[in-house]
Amino acid sequence: MKKTFWSLLYICFAFFTQLCLANTTPALWHVEKNGVTSYLFGTVHVGDEAMKGLPSYVEQAISRSDKVVVEVDISALSPMQIQQRSMPLMMLRNGRTLETELSSKNYQRLSDYFAQKSINIAMFSGLKPWAVLLTMVQIEYQNAGYSEQNGIDKQVLAKANAIGKPIMELESLEQQLEMFSALDNYADEMVNDTFRQLKDLDHYFARLISAWKQGDTDILRQYYHDAFDDSEFGQLNEHILLIERNQNWVAQLNQPMQQQSLFIAVGALHLPEKNGLVNLLREQGFTVTKRQPSQ
Repeated sequence: MKKTFWSLLYICFAFFTQLCLANTTPALWHVEKNGVTSYLFGTVHVGDEAMKGLPSYVEQAISRSDKVVVEVDISALSPMQIQQRSMPLMMLRNGRTLETELSSKNYQRLSDYFAQKSINIAMFSGLKPWAVLLTMVQIEYQNAGYSEQNGIDKQVLAKANAIGKPIMELESLEQQLEMFSALDNYADEMVNDTFRQLKDLDHYFARLISAWKQGDTDILRQYYHDAFDDSEFGQLNEHILLIERNQNWVAQLNQPMQQQSLFIAVGALHLPEKNGLVNLLREQGFTVTKRQPSQ
């Protein structure tokens, strides 16, 4: 089976790198129509201390823009606000528990995993499986020395706030969490994918990390195809987590991009292939060009 649900989450929500970002050249796209130029930038959401500092050409594009666009402006929310808004969507209802949502085999796998971390799985009893799996992913990143505080999204937002650029959100925090709930019926598949990913985390991302750092869109396209299979679960993943969202984003951005310059920063896997933002914007009559750092 190809990598599906958690491959996509890792790619869209959690790239990491061990080299200084200032020495990399991630792709930046110029998007033009009616004499107005905007910028499209694929982001990575977690990183280590060495990732601090956006490339100069990215900072220049932010400065030239009238507004910065992100998936969700987490910088505008306190940790307490995030928790208060997230928990209602993460909790199970009507007497359901984590154990009732999973096969006995997968519940035991989760129990064993957390026991190795000296964590009692009972503390997650009221959470939806996807919420527990997100906790697993966060644990693994933290253990490897990575956090979203050093991610590119946070740095883009920090730069925008520092120079007084208005910020536009494409989605609410609730919308992002609700898309996971649409996959509730595939809890066991999500568990299987997560454990599969954890086994080859370092190996799987070695090429991917290099591709992002060098702006290699061809390899990113390969990973897009590797992220899904032809199963009902794989196709649903692609539709909910990418296709539907990309279409909604383009509908939101079409008119504003013809009136003002936007710097659009979203997860990198939202850009390639026929349902990606690059192609969808071209279908709307925009000229979309990958630019070199010197341009």
